[in-house]
Amino acid sequence: MTTAHLIVAVGVLFYLFTCISFIDIARKDFGSMGKKALWAFVAFLPFIGPVLYFILGYKTGKSRNI
Repeated sequence: MTTAHLIVAVGVLFYLFTCISFIDIARKDFGSMGKKALWAFVAFLPFIGPVLYFILGYKTGKSRNI
């Protein structure tokens, strides 16, 4: 595997983490729209945002019963 393949693979992985974090944020209730918007902004930060969300914010929101 070349360096270019590794860079593309890592980029795709972080893109998937970002998509999964946005879907999770959209499905959860954080108490207010401001908190939800803040977590969406954090998740949008390149590379570190989704990691921060899954470490700090994943358990803060409550799942809505659909």
